[in-house]
Amino acid sequence: MAAEINRLEDVLDEHIPSDQLKEVKRILFGNAPIKLPLNSNVEEKAKSINVDVEGYKFDCPKEQSRAARLVRVGAIQNSIAIGTDEPVVNQRDALHRKIGKIIDLAGECGVNVLCLQEAWTMPFAFCTREKYPWCEFAESAENGPSTCFLQDYAKKYNMVIVSPILERDEAHGDVIWNTAVVISNNGHYMGKSRKNHIPRVGDFNESTYYMEGDTGHRVFQTAFGRVAINICYGRHHPLNWLTYGLNGAEIVFNPSATVGGLSEPMWPIEARNAAIANSYYTVAINRVGSEQFPNEFTSGDGKPAHKNFGHFYGSSYISAPDGSRTPGLSRVRDGLIFSEIDLNLSRQVRDKWGFRMTQRLDMYANSLGEAVLDEFQPNIITE
Repeated sequence: MAAEINRLEDVLDEHIPSDQLKEVKRILFGNAPIKLPLNSNVEEKAKSINVDVEGYKFDCPKEQSRAARLVRVGAIQNSIAIGTDEPVVNQRDALHRKIGKIIDLAGECGVNVLCLQEAWTMPFAFCTREKYPWCEFAESAENGPSTCFLQDYAKKYNMVIVSPILERDEAHGDVIWNTAVVISNNGHYMGKSRKNHIPRVGDFNESTYYMEGDTGHRVFQTAFGRVAINICYGRHHPLNWLTYGLNGAEIVFNPSATVGGLSEPMWPIEARNAAIANSYYTVAINRVGSEQFPNEFTSGDGKPAHKNFGHFYGSSYISAPDGSRTPGLSRVRDGLIFSEIDLNLSRQVRDKWGFRMTQRLDMYANSLGEAVLDEFQPNIITE
């Protein structure tokens, strides 16, 4: 089997003539953000822990009547730290140690709002349909070990941290949810947002463990802007993205866990499209690497029994409301990506394109209201 491509941009750099490369990338990715230099200390630490770090800055015209609203947003993609056959607590603690070092890099890079990948504290074991030991990774959103672990980093770096975990709702019958916890920059638990859409495709057997979330489309007013979290499979649903925007989101994170054989052609498009359609910034985050499980499991697509999900292809990136986006991180390596953004760009894009003014919510509300009725009939005209 051929080695995995490190990232698409490398292939373009290698094979597109230099005199055409800039224009090809403009057509594919929009106006290129400026690449930010890293200080030597960050570069040395990143090299020592084998992590890629990339920083960018999106352009935003200065306004006469409003000061710039500059924020640094960041995301971490990573592989698991030790084997899936190790004790649960050892696996979780190893990931805590691994991610803690990358958060330190984010702090040195001045990141204000940082999001981790979906279910970052564990392997993505929901393919197996086995309840144990995987349910033992579930923990309290409010005061579980991962929330407590990240609260110290949030306070240390004056950083909002979004922590997607497997949640155990101890107050309501120990029910499990796929949940993103928001920790404020002063280290306090701010709230949680649960996954709205659950996949039932291929190896993604997630409804064996948790069902669709009940928190709706919460937006968190942080010290660095209004933040929302559209977890993984929710990125395939345009109305999901839309409703976060209706509730005032300025930055929407999409922490994910998805594999190349299933979704990779969609990946570079969906979060970027959402940024354009809703005039906000999006941050798409995917885990990286392959995860081998102790026991074989079967798929919903007829494949022979197997022990791994496939290749999680990373490629995390950040998009701006004007359609521009950063290059993706590696498809095979752990990484931290961050970007300096100006939240004023959202209103500027709305003024230019008029998407909010022309979106006709009243018309679609009527159509959706009719579509959910038992007596609904599609509006099809025949001869």
